[in-house]
Amino acid sequence: MWRAITRIPKSLDSLGQGVTVLHKQFQHSQLYNYNHNICSKTNYLSLHNQASLIKPKYRMSSVKPKVVFVLGGPGAGKGTQCSKIVERFQFEHLSAGDLLREERSREGSEYGQLIEEYIRNGKIVPVEVTCSLLENAMKNSGKSRFLIDGFPRNQDNLDGWNRQMSDKTEMQFVLFFDCAEDVCVKRCLGRGQSGSGRSDDNMESLKKRIQTYNNDSLPIIKYFENAGQVKRIDASPDADKVFQEVERVFIANGFQ
Repeated sequence: MWRAITRIPKSLDSLGQGVTVLHKQFQHSQLYNYNHNICSKTNYLSLHNQASLIKPKYRMSSVKPKVVFVLGGPGAGKGTQCSKIVERFQFEHLSAGDLLREERSREGSEYGQLIEEYIRNGKIVPVEVTCSLLENAMKNSGKSRFLIDGFPRNQDNLDGWNRQMSDKTEMQFVLFFDCAEDVCVKRCLGRGQSGSGRSDDNMESLKKRIQTYNNDSLPIIKYFENAGQVKRIDASPDADKVFQEVERVFIANGFQ
């Protein structure tokens, strides 16, 4: 069950350890091993420095954008609820997964093959790529309210966000869709059978995604929960009932 979150240790590695520590962590990561053995030209420095993903057309507004992180297991209904929040509260919805899939499909993308490999295997794409795509999308939108769906998904994501984006935005809270694992699996398989077009809506990929979520994402949710920043929503009921709770949360936090 996703609710196994209560068994997760409360401590995480400290944040903001700097580029030196990040580089050491990167050298031990799966991305480093993948690139070292298969695609040596793609490494930390290229992900961090190459500008192909971060050439925004506009500057971000001088008023810091308000950000709500939307987290939950695969199939918890994040995308469905985000569309309802957009309509009701005029947020811009940025799905980290959708942005990665778009970049994967973009002709000429140097990261397309890398992203595909990570998504297909249920792994988390390197933060340098994801943060660049998110920042670019925020700058190009011209909006001031953002739902960031499916991010941060692990400690590296959180560290990367804190380095690159925390001083440029105002994080409001984490909207956590807590849903039973069997319900999530059923939804994802049904979505795949109905033609979602997603390469990870199958049982083999789901097993890997669930393992990644339990190992990497739940501790991040617990971290935010310990900081008093999580708004937990029971995501097992139907979408309209879930949104009633979501609406109450946003109104209680000053959004009309």
